[in-house]
Amino acid sequence: MSNKVALIGAGAMGGAIGTRLVETGNRLTVFDLDKDKVAALTARGATPAATAAAAAAVSDFIILSLNSPKIVHAAVFGQDGVAAGARPGALIIDMSSIDPDATKALAAEASDKGLRWVDSPLSGGAPKALIGQLTLMAGGREQDVTDAHQVLRHVASNYTHMGPVGAGQTTKLINQVLCALNFLAVAEATQLALDAGVDAAKIPQALKGGRADSAILQEYMPRYVAKDYRRTGRIDNMVKDLSGAQDLARRTNTAMPLTAVCAEIHRMLTASGLGGEDQAALMEFFKGPNKEIAG
Repeated sequence: MSNKVALIGAGAMGGAIGTRLVETGNRLTVFDLDKDKVAALTARGATPAATAAAAAAVSDFIILSLNSPKIVHAAVFGQDGVAAGARPGALIIDMSSIDPDATKALAAEASDKGLRWVDSPLSGGAPKALIGQLTLMAGGREQDVTDAHQVLRHVASNYTHMGPVGAGQTTKLINQVLCALNFLAVAEATQLALDAGVDAAKIPQALKGGRADSAILQEYMPRYVAKDYRRTGRIDNMVKDLSGAQDLARRTNTAMPLTAVCAEIHRMLTASGLGGEDQAALMEFFKGPNKEIAG
C-alpha cells in the first residue's frame, strides 16, 4: 500500500523530495504559496491542495520543507494550517533546518493537539534527494522515528535516530559547521594552488583516498577552478545555520573560534550582495585586485 503524504513547501529542496516520493509510488498531496512550484509537482503526478489543512486532511504523514521556525509555525498552527486539518495521530516530519529549541516548542504544541513530530533535517541537497541518497538525522520518539522511515526510506540511504525531538536539528548544525569549514578550506587551498601555478584541477584526483580527501574537495575544487557558480545552495542559508550553531555554542559554553571566522566571512559576502549565490562564490573572498576569479 502506498503512503499518503502531504508536502508543505515545494521549493528547491521540497520539490526534489516531492519528485522522488511521487516516482517511488507515494500518494503525494502538495501545498505551497507559489502555485508554479505546486504545478511542477502536479505535472509529475502529485495532487494540489488549496491549503496546508486540506493537504494534511488526506494524509498520514506531513512533510515540512520550509525556511524558518516562524514559517513552520504559521504553516502548522496558523489559519488553514496543518493542525486544522490533520487527523489525530498524524505524523509531522519536519525536514526544515531550524533551531533545536524552536523545534522542541513546535513539537510540544503539536503534541497538545494530538499530533506526532519528528525533526529530520537533511544533508546531500536536491541532487541526492532525486536519487534517494539523502543523509537524514532524526529526532523524536523511537516509534515515531521508525514510522517516519516508511516514507523517508524513499529519499534517504542513511537514516539515523539521534535522540529525542531536537536532536536531529542539533546534528544538522554540527553537519553545517563541518561543511562550512570544509567549503572555506577548499576555496583557500584552491586559491593557493592557482597563485602558485599548480594545476588545481588535478588536486582532487591526486588527493583521492588520502586524509585530505572529502566529498566537498571532489565536488567543489573543480567548480572553483572552472568558475562554476551554479547554485545548489545559498551563502545566506549557511549564515543562518552557522548563526544557529553559534547560538548553541553560547548556550553550551563551547569555544568555536574557527566557526566564528567562517561565519564572519559568510556574513561579509552576504553583505556584499552574494548571499543568494552558491558556496562556490566563496572564491570571491580570495579575489584580490589583480585576480579575476568570478565568471
